[in-house]
Amino acid sequence: MKQPSTLIFIVAVLVAALSRLLPHPPNFSPVVAMALFSGAVLMDRRLALIAPLAAMLLADLVLGFHGTMVFVYVAMALVVLAGRLLGDKRGVLTLAGAGFGGALLFFMISNVGVWWMQELYPRDMTGLLACYAAALPFFHNTVIATFLYGGVLFGLEGLLRRYRGDLPAVVGGE
Repeated sequence: MKQPSTLIFIVAVLVAALSRLLPHPPNFSPVVAMALFSGAVLMDRRLALIAPLAAMLLADLVLGFHGTMVFVYVAMALVVLAGRLLGDKRGVLTLAGAGFGGALLFFMISNVGVWWMQELYPRDMTGLLACYAAALPFFHNTVIATFLYGGVLFGLEGLLRRYRGDLPAVVGGE
């Protein structure tokens, strides 16, 4: 990996981690967008997976660990894999669908974790539905943040490709 690419990668992870530590509305974070973007754009599959998970872990070192972390991290890893499926298909509608799908995937899996790992809801279908219903007011923030940050990430990548063509070594198709 070239030195500038390494620096860009490290800065992106740190910015995403910092964004979780700064005051923000609940669930308004760039990490789902970063997971989708890294899956779609980073050539190295390990880096694509490491980027959002490292951002989550760095922030969690400060925020604290919790019983649903496995579900949250698995959801992020699956969003990275969803980004992989995008390939070069990065039109506005495709990205909007992938962004909504990534946010929905994160919502569904992370809230299964809340339902399963915490004693807040009965461990039956009624309890799971109640958990989803209680989390629904926060879902729109995840979707808006994913669209906003995803638009910035994919938009900047598209502009760089259009006007420069010589993106860093970590970025590109396979």
